[in-house]
Amino acid sequence: MQEEVENRTLTLVVSGTKFTGRMLKAAISKYMAHRKAKKLEKQRSRDAPVIPHGKQTVKQLVGQNQGVSNIEITDPSIKDFERIARKYGVDYAVKKDRSCSPPKYLVFFKARDADALTSAFTEYTNRKVKKAQRPSVLEKLSKFKELVQHAVVDRVKRKELER
Repeated sequence: MQEEVENRTLTLVVSGTKFTGRMLKAAISKYMAHRKAKKLEKQRSRDAPVIPHGKQTVKQLVGQNQGVSNIEITDPSIKDFERIARKYGVDYAVKKDRSCSPPKYLVFFKARDADALTSAFTEYTNRKVKKAQRPSVLEKLSKFKELVQHAVVDRVKRKELER
């Protein structure tokens, strides 16, 4: 096998009146360009056009010719929705509408992904409701600070009473 690789030859036919070094260089460079073009053509034929999935631009989404629908989100924490949409495998595009003072987001998605998007959107709203019902960490911290301050005062009073 090794011997076959070592003994490979190339036949290059060049027709001209006077054979010079420049002519040889030009012939070899043209051959190399031809090989590179063939290699790229082979690679392109092997690779199918890549269809983007997940988050993409509106232009890419419309270019897939599968119908586009949209919903409007006024909540500024759009990253939470994007995380859930990736989880459900929805192809979507987010466009920010800056015309109003609190900016709103338009989420475009394929029409065939409507069921997956509705389930993703319900999960998103459920998470937002849970976050709203949870008490703030700062409020909890302030309550515990007050408890600690009162507990220290009580301990000092008890020590004075024992002496």
